[in-house]
Amino acid sequence: MTAVAEAQQGRSAPPRPAGSALVALGAAVAAVLLALAGRYGYHRDELYFLRAGSEPAAGYVDQPPLTPFVAAAMDALAPGSLVALRLPSALAAGAVVVLTGLLAREFGSGRTAQLFAAACMAVSSVLLAVGHLLSTTTFDLLFWTLLSWLLVRAVRDGGPIWLVVGGVAGLALLNKLHPAFLLAAVLLGLLAAGPRRALRSPWPWAAGLVALAVWSPNLVWQARNDWPQLALAEAIAAGSSGTSEPWYLFVPFQLVLVSPLLFPVWMAGWWRLARDPQLRTWRSFALAYALLAGLFLVTGGKPYYLAGLYPLLLAAGADPALRWARRRGGRARRTLLPVLALSLAVSAVLMLPVLPARWLASTPVPAVNYDAGETVGWPRFAEAVERAADELPAGERAVVLTGNYGQAGAVDRYAPQLGPAYSGHNSYWTWGPPPEDASAAVVVGLPREQLERWFGSVRAAGSVDNGVGLDNEEQGATVWLATDRQVPWSRIWPELRRLA
Repeated sequence: MTAVAEAQQGRSAPPRPAGSALVALGAAVAAVLLALAGRYGYHRDELYFLRAGSEPAAGYVDQPPLTPFVAAAMDALAPGSLVALRLPSALAAGAVVVLTGLLAREFGSGRTAQLFAAACMAVSSVLLAVGHLLSTTTFDLLFWTLLSWLLVRAVRDGGPIWLVVGGVAGLALLNKLHPAFLLAAVLLGLLAAGPRRALRSPWPWAAGLVALAVWSPNLVWQARNDWPQLALAEAIAAGSSGTSEPWYLFVPFQLVLVSPLLFPVWMAGWWRLARDPQLRTWRSFALAYALLAGLFLVTGGKPYYLAGLYPLLLAAGADPALRWARRRGGRARRTLLPVLALSLAVSAVLMLPVLPARWLASTPVPAVNYDAGETVGWPRFAEAVERAADELPAGERAVVLTGNYGQAGAVDRYAPQLGPAYSGHNSYWTWGPPPEDASAAVVVGLPREQLERWFGSVRAAGSVDNGVGLDNEEQGATVWLATDRQVPWSRIWPELRRLA
């Protein structure tokens, strides 16, 4: 096939969109997520975002400003409402479902294949997991999917749509730095596999300038603060995050991000992008996936860093999957709905709070889904801190000092009379040190030996019990009363700094 024919084929009008059906499916996903949004409790990251949003800045040591801004805005609209806080995430998840179907349309799929691709994404583990919580990853998944859809159209059509790509990319970079890897990988894919004509136009380079302009406030902040996110990336690569996994689990994790039963669909999509002459225009995306998989594997990236490309791969794989089912006859076609239903059931049980919290400790859910354990027990944690603080002598100025930002965020949210809490973890460190007239501290998450270097008296004043026997990071932690401080906070504070 000649290059001219390929270009003409890439520009052929896509089929009619399954518009209302896609919107209905996306709305159903959002509705389910909202119905379950109030179960369990805040995630430690959500508690952190709420505090970060109350400390507005163009950047933080571990993230750009978008998600904390969203957290602060939703909390201002409906103070203390977990459902309101998670509303943007539910809407983002629904939008990802719709965009997956629209991507399938761009690849020449009819209405049935569009709906099948969207349904595969709707039942995926990663979508339900991130759609349930307010997190940077939630919006990252949305931005990768939106950028993929825009890039597919821009590479094919060229012209001013590249400026939209630039604007969305700039917003995406105000949420997380990972979209830069997607853009770089697609650029390398275009250079290696074409169509290089897309890069001969001034539009992509103008898009780059737009992205930089939108991203610039955070970029300037990072430069002025010695690029703390680079140091954080090194810490994550070394395994300091609770969601980090050993390198040898990176590839197996890719099989479960969507569903093990739906692996053939997205794998067929990758193969189709890599080999099908009808999709030659977008071969760069197949190369981008391979490049990013190798990069994240060797640099210690988290397995879900590739999640943003699965809507694209499912969109490309829906048509061949349906063609295969048709060739195999009615029996094969009849397996598609059960496969989707079983994938949904497994994903929902593992990734959504459908089980009573008191059952979690006796199920494999916390082992599979680390974040489930992060949403249980925070009110009781704050109560344990309050009980310890009540033992201090009347009139003694004390602060709450914690080992991580989730613990500090729980105090700020559930025991504001004791706040603001202090911690050396990530951006909490930048909001310290405590005032020098605070001679005592209620401490959780730091070892007694360390505290005894700074305080004349350190004694246990209780322990944390989440009430459901779940062995999460806080369960059983000792609450210390540290009094008679011997060392200035200005000397203590640098020793507490920790990026993770």
